[in-house]
Amino acid sequence: QVQFVESGGGLVQPGGSLRLSCAVSGSIFSIYGMGWFRQAPGKQREWVATISSGGSTAYIDFVKGRFTISRDNAENTVLLQMNDLKPEDTGVYYCNQRTTSWGSNGWGQGTQVIVSS
Repeated sequence: QVQFVESGGGLVQPGGSLRLSCAVSGSIFSIYGMGWFRQAPGKQREWVATISSGGSTAYIDFVKGRFTISRDNAENTVLLQMNDLKPEDTGVYYCNQRTTSWGSNGWGQGTQVIVSS
């Protein structure tokens, strides 16, 4: 059973930075694409960024140039460096693995990010 444990969230002022981490267990981590998703208050969960098994990345337009996704296959970890945070970035952030589809292995508890002055 695949498990996702997200960490690194917190309260930060606009313009600040956070580095989210997600530890994955129970799968062959290196062969699957990984992604970050977020759920803002009152909204559905949305895709934020992905990184393929080969290291190719993609981002939702709103975070391009501010967020960077990376992975450490030796540590079975996916990271999300978030810079120049905006209040609109507030939400619960989740990582996931694309095995058959996003969410096919369930979701972790996520990590809360609050951007506020």
